[in-house]
Amino acid sequence: MENCFSAISQLTKRLSISKFAVAFIFIFSGFAAMAQQGELKGKVTEGTDAPLPGVTVMVKGTSNGTITNFDGEYTLKDVKEGDVVVFSFIGMLTQEIAYSGQANLDVNMETDTQNLDEVVVTALGIQRDKKTLTYSSQQVSGDEMMKARDMNFMNSLSGKTAGLEIKKSVSGAGGSTKTVLRGNHSLSQSSDPLYVIDGVPMVNRKGEQSGMWGGTDEGDGLSQINPDDIESISILKGANAAILYGSQGANGVVIINTKKGKEGKTTVSFNSSTTFESITTTPDLQYSYGSEGGAKESWSYTKGNYESDYVDDFFQTGYNLVNSLSISGGNDKTTAYFSYGNTTAQGVIPNNEYQKNNVTFQQSTKLFEDKLKVSSNVMLVSEKAENRYTAGYYLNPLTGLYFFPRDRNFADYKENYQVFDEASNMYTQNWFLSDHHQSNPYWLINNQPKEDLTKRAIASLTLDYDITDHLKFKVRGSYDYASKSFEQKFYAGGNSTNISATGRWSYKKYEDKMLYTDGIFTYQNNFGDFSVSGVLGASYQHGTYGDGVQVDNGTNNLLYANEFYFDNLPTNVQVHSTYSGEIIKQGVFGNVQLGYKDMLFLDVAGRNDWSSSLAGTGNESYFYPSVGLSGIVTEMIDAPEFLSFWKLRTSYSTVANEVPFNVVNPMHTINSGGGVDRNTQQPFRNLKPEMIRSFEVGTDLRLFEGRAGLDFTYYNINSQDQFITLDAPSGSGYTFYYINAGEVVNKGIEITLTGNLIDKGDFAWNTNINFSRNKNEIVELVPEFEGKRISYGSSEGYTTYIVAGGSFGDLYGYKFRRNDAGQIMLDEESGAPLRTAEREYLGNLEPKFSMGWNNSFDYKQFSLSFLVNAKIGGKAFSQTEAMLDGYGVSQRSADARDAGGVAIDGIQGTTAVSSVDPKTYYTTVGDRNGIAEAYVYDRTNIRLSQLALSYDLDVRKLGLPLQAASFSVVGQNLFFFYKKAPFDPELTMSTDMNSQSLDNFNVPATRTYGFNLKVTF
Repeated sequence: MENCFSAISQLTKRLSISKFAVAFIFIFSGFAAMAQQGELKGKVTEGTDAPLPGVTVMVKGTSNGTITNFDGEYTLKDVKEGDVVVFSFIGMLTQEIAYSGQANLDVNMETDTQNLDEVVVTALGIQRDKKTLTYSSQQVSGDEMMKARDMNFMNSLSGKTAGLEIKKSVSGAGGSTKTVLRGNHSLSQSSDPLYVIDGVPMVNRKGEQSGMWGGTDEGDGLSQINPDDIESISILKGANAAILYGSQGANGVVIINTKKGKEGKTTVSFNSSTTFESITTTPDLQYSYGSEGGAKESWSYTKGNYESDYVDDFFQTGYNLVNSLSISGGNDKTTAYFSYGNTTAQGVIPNNEYQKNNVTFQQSTKLFEDKLKVSSNVMLVSEKAENRYTAGYYLNPLTGLYFFPRDRNFADYKENYQVFDEASNMYTQNWFLSDHHQSNPYWLINNQPKEDLTKRAIASLTLDYDITDHLKFKVRGSYDYASKSFEQKFYAGGNSTNISATGRWSYKKYEDKMLYTDGIFTYQNNFGDFSVSGVLGASYQHGTYGDGVQVDNGTNNLLYANEFYFDNLPTNVQVHSTYSGEIIKQGVFGNVQLGYKDMLFLDVAGRNDWSSSLAGTGNESYFYPSVGLSGIVTEMIDAPEFLSFWKLRTSYSTVANEVPFNVVNPMHTINSGGGVDRNTQQPFRNLKPEMIRSFEVGTDLRLFEGRAGLDFTYYNINSQDQFITLDAPSGSGYTFYYINAGEVVNKGIEITLTGNLIDKGDFAWNTNINFSRNKNEIVELVPEFEGKRISYGSSEGYTTYIVAGGSFGDLYGYKFRRNDAGQIMLDEESGAPLRTAEREYLGNLEPKFSMGWNNSFDYKQFSLSFLVNAKIGGKAFSQTEAMLDGYGVSQRSADARDAGGVAIDGIQGTTAVSSVDPKTYYTTVGDRNGIAEAYVYDRTNIRLSQLALSYDLDVRKLGLPLQAASFSVVGQNLFFFYKKAPFDPELTMSTDMNSQSLDNFNVPATRTYGFNLKVTF
């Protein structure tokens, strides 16, 4: 009982939820009446006599107790003289006072610095005492996350949570994020975690992604959340922690806890952030050698002095303007929270702009003598992105920018990127050649406008009812709706490889919808030395995704040039429907935790799901359990004084991963000519869900009165019955079929070290180190097809294969062909380096381990914080560098010409060779599909990820009509302490399963720097 009530304080501290609301939700006192012996009344306060609701007031050694109300007042009946009354509250020092018959007893509670971070938000939004958890979880406060703002709040978590790997899209503001907890688990499905807002799942479906041949990242659902509405984030790292969410939580859960209204005086907060963005580096290019005979490549051997500023001049200084206003207030019956946020951004490439508007309204009202609480939340988002950055070969301004022959005058094409063609009576692109790989950069950014629009609404309603003091019932519903449109106009006269003579129109509009509802009973009680808490509930979820229309005439001529609408489409171009899937999931779940003497906790949970994607297989119903055990060693033994807290924990779970839509019995489709395209996939009527079995063991240590801490976790995750595609046998009538096979294992450790190194007078230094290492192994793929390989990402230069005995992220490509002595073998006629007959293993794209070192220094009203991020080991591949070499525009190629050749240890026939002609070497090794071995780089990088210097104004001394005010200077990704790759390997052109750690004319990495002002009225 004491633990339950004391959990209220920490929730108040971490989430800033109104104390009266938290107290109401967790009122679990109330015991059978006994013969009255005495009555004790009083008030409990904290600090400067502020009332403290939710304090447990109990007669020691009995179950007779109560809690303080919203004004900190209490009434304790049936007290006998000589009884010891205990006042307890998590985050406060427990006080024991003997009852001697007095009628009133007021108590002022003092902060206990050893127990500040004890209540956490777990699955389904249920608050739990952290020390009772049998699995690993980490929490990051909203203030910590927003010290140095990122446009997508998930990117701010990189390095602040062990085991969380984040890769940021190169598409700029509003771009998507790749997030993986404890490695990739599935061969065919996403390994991204589930995202939850206040206990309710949200849609985070990503749009299309860039690839080798071009394209643009279309963002994700996370980018639409207002970071200023976030109170804290809880990371539930494994299936053990997230089992109550079922299959959708198989890869872990990120719980977003939003701000709520507070009782008392209305508070108005205004936050304004202005940051500037500039590129950190461009490829190392040469400007000394031009072209030969007007060629598109710069392979002259005659040195010149050519213009060298046009690449840097192409990029501009971007900016990010974020302003938000929030209003919070209420009384003892109703509280409300309102916020408005506006984001405006300009990218580092001209004409790239982004705008987002967020409106949030939350309210909570208590009815029927405070037994029923009704809460609602509405989040509205309007997002507009213009001309998002492109990656890959096609229609990318960076290819023409980098490839441009050095002996030509770029200014002629910059100012006159279009010329009037009298024959067609319209402007056409002005470029020195027609080539599928490159166009005039300024034509692309001015005459191929792209606009992405999103209108989104997330609404939820929650009813909490206190059936008894120990039994509660909650029912809630949520509806997540998004309307998205993507339109790009390609004006006539552009690159003929991709665009028709009269222009091209690409248009797509669709809706994502998800209805979610659940009902949950919660129970909590103490029986002598034993405590019991339980959860029993059911959920229903119905999601429909990508329901809309799409059209793209490609290289088919529009009827009239540069008219972009449906009536102008040629008859051979079909406007067709899109439908990404529909899934209905139903589940029942339960969880029981038994505690003994506040030192030993057994946690048992289970869930049964029914999924529509498995209908007709006989496997549509599936059950999975979990069990965990934790023990507080310091409660069991007489621990030495330096050991403040020591917990051991272990857990095991089985959870099923989702399977795709429409694979059990796929149907035929209608083609663009109005005919029927016959389905070529063999029905999969015995499809089973992928099963993930997770085991973890860990410990939590706190030393020297909580000033130092260690959290250690070892985990082993085994994923079986993978969803694998195979080629159908000849004559079967099908081209492919699916099977359940394969086994993937992830093993790893996570370590978090915390330290309050200095806390003296006006100065404090707190530090935190997160370390994680994950080892992924494909134990088995398809036993009946030995040596089977699955490609899940490739370009002309490289491929990533999944092979039995290998790992996710294994990189394959052509190597130099070498003799037994290790010498590079050269073609006997041309002298060009030879490559291997097949693509061979080049390394793994994943880091060997990751670290984040977070520090904060506080001196009086000043605060300085910084975060250093490190990825150690792993490989990265650059198609950009290969192409630059092939075109002769890299500094490497100029240095080789200066030196008179490329130095190698080679052999041509039987003759040793120490130097190869630069053009011969680089047009063979580089270019589109050369020798990938030369362009594989060490992924290791160490950077200053975040820096913030803040000053809190003393508004009282200044006589300002404010409650608080602060000013901060902030920066992100400021510089690298160490990096070997010629690009930022933590940026990705695609945030799906493909093209990870691939640089293919990605927009260069950027740094941001600026300031932030926050005032509270």
